[in-house]
Amino acid sequence: MDHQDYIMRATAGDGSVRIFAASTKDLVGQAAKLHRTTPVATAALGRLLTAAAMMGATLKNDTDILTLDIRGSGALGGLVAVADSKSRVKGYAFNPHIDMKKNAQGKLDVGGALGLGVLSVTKDMGLKEPFSGQVELISGEIAEDMTYYFAASEQTPSSVALGVLVDVDYSVKQAGGYMIQLLPGASEEMIAHLESILPTLPPVTTLLEQEKFDLMAIFPNHDLQILETIYPQYYCSCSREKSQKALASISREELVEILAQDKQINMHCHFCNADYTFTEIDF
Repeated sequence: MDHQDYIMRATAGDGSVRIFAASTKDLVGQAAKLHRTTPVATAALGRLLTAAAMMGATLKNDTDILTLDIRGSGALGGLVAVADSKSRVKGYAFNPHIDMKKNAQGKLDVGGALGLGVLSVTKDMGLKEPFSGQVELISGEIAEDMTYYFAASEQTPSSVALGVLVDVDYSVKQAGGYMIQLLPGASEEMIAHLESILPTLPPVTTLLEQEKFDLMAIFPNHDLQILETIYPQYYCSCSREKSQKALASISREELVEILAQDKQINMHCHFCNADYTFTEIDF
């Protein structure tokens, strides 16, 4: 049976805990192929895409857009991931072809690849100004940085776990994550339960090897309610028409100057690597 990505949205503790559990192997695999990423870049981009997909599920309106942007001092340079309210995501790594030695634990060194830097979260919800929050990277491993962001910028105590398992042939063997957030009204009992059980959970990719997150095992006797299952996907909405509209915002003088020099204008999409070429005849 073919794999299908999913995000389970659930609550526990009489609605005082918000839960997202995601399997994103297909969309991360698609991103890796599109951008021809090395294993460490695949792991980094896959983690951020998974986080964006889960956060996209929290958006209320069809036109809402979420952007996660990491700028780092390491060889990877940075990452961008964009999601909409249907958890359709797209993204790219600044330097997707870097190679890094594994870290001391023998794992892909995402933190080393990103180095010191900043995580920015922007939510464009159609208001005059988009909501924007920014935090310094804690580890560069992304899950810990997202956890810190929620605490510092949204005052929401959270536990975020993200994982990408890359096979020897560079294909994506597993990818996914979970996001567990305490909402106002969470009981001391629930807080104590999460503090005791979350550190004992195996890595995300190990949980995914079991094919599905067993949320009931994490929240026994805590009124677990599965609200819906969302099916995220890698999706880029770029087109020749949109590129043409973007060019229309450039002044006539600039266009004439570029065409006189190069005879054509090339527009490249960083998210899906599509190229759109416009000649003098097009204009």
